[in-house]
Amino acid sequence: MYNADCLRNLFCKRSFTVWSDYETPSENNANYVWMLHMLSHLKPKTGVAGFLLANGALGDTDALEIRKKLIENDKMEAIIILPRELFITTDISVTFWILNQNKKGGKYHGRMLHNREHEILFMDLRQWTENPVKGEQKKKVQLITGQIQRVADIYHQWQKKGTEGKNFAVPELYRSVGIEEIRQNNWTLVPSKYIEFIDHDLEIDYPKAMARIQQEMRELMLREKDSQKMLEEAFRGIGYSIE
Repeated sequence: MYNADCLRNLFCKRSFTVWSDYETPSENNANYVWMLHMLSHLKPKTGVAGFLLANGALGDTDALEIRKKLIENDKMEAIIILPRELFITTDISVTFWILNQNKKGGKYHGRMLHNREHEILFMDLRQWTENPVKGEQKKKVQLITGQIQRVADIYHQWQKKGTEGKNFAVPELYRSVGIEEIRQNNWTLVPSKYIEFIDHDLEIDYPKAMARIQQEMRELMLREKDSQKMLEEAFRGIGYSIE
């Protein structure tokens, strides 16, 4: 929770100008307050910001109008949802947001960028949990250098002039999405709404799996019969019957 009047007094005049273009965020949710504040400090033509927010900000209803306008104004560039268990003090998954003041492309830091107006790159890294952190009492994972580089490579390839955004996708990992599809999903930025996920149960060879389970059950039942026979003989050996 925050106090809107206190923040208005604390933030610079430039922040107020940006705020005036959007609805005032709910006092119960400060996520979009900080987002608008950061946006106000970005250079109008070259400013880029990356920051972490709780996943609730991706689709919370009380900030829908602000989120909608940020998308329509082409300030949202990329949404990257991270694995759980990354942080020592919490096990929640969070999202890395990238805001960009200029998605029109052109030369930027020696690279030629594609015009990405009305497109957002979504990535979902929640399955990247194969690198546990040793020595921690609770289960923790880390993103290793190679994984971080892969994320950067995907992002830079998507930005690159000549990359076709319409078909820029890998199931269960990333996808470039146009504003019309986001509008149809009521302006939510939850990556799983846009990235294809495969039902791996469909890949199971059920006849083969059931044959294996049958054989395992036969062997288990035979072992149980042998154990029962041995127990009965042991009791008979001491003059008792359990039949």
